[in-house]
Amino acid sequence: VQLQASGGGLVHPGGSLRLSCAASGTIGSVNVMGWYRQAPGKARELVATITSGGVTTYADGAEGRFTISRYDAKNTMYLQMNSLKPEDTAVYYCTLRTYPLRNDYWGQGTLVTVSS
Repeated sequence: VQLQASGGGLVHPGGSLRLSCAASGTIGSVNVMGWYRQAPGKARELVATITSGGVTTYADGAEGRFTISRYDAKNTMYLQMNSLKPEDTAVYYCTLRTYPLRNDYWGQGTLVTVSS
């Protein structure tokens, strides 16, 4: 399985971006996809997850501003980010956990910079 993240870039505060993550290979019917981010000098942190059943979870800072979704016909996951703040600046990584073996996969990351 390989994950390819895209959609990062430079955006002004208050702006929006949509990240995409395309999975190739066999991901199975039961899995969890998610987004993590790592800001300069900080630890990697969870942003949001979505199960193969469509159940979503969000970190406190993402709730209400970010929306995670997936389109299983194309094995693709999205993160719509609105009302972006400078503190959202980070490299965003997509992840996939497959079941029942709990294999974890990570994408290469896409840089989001929020700056005026």
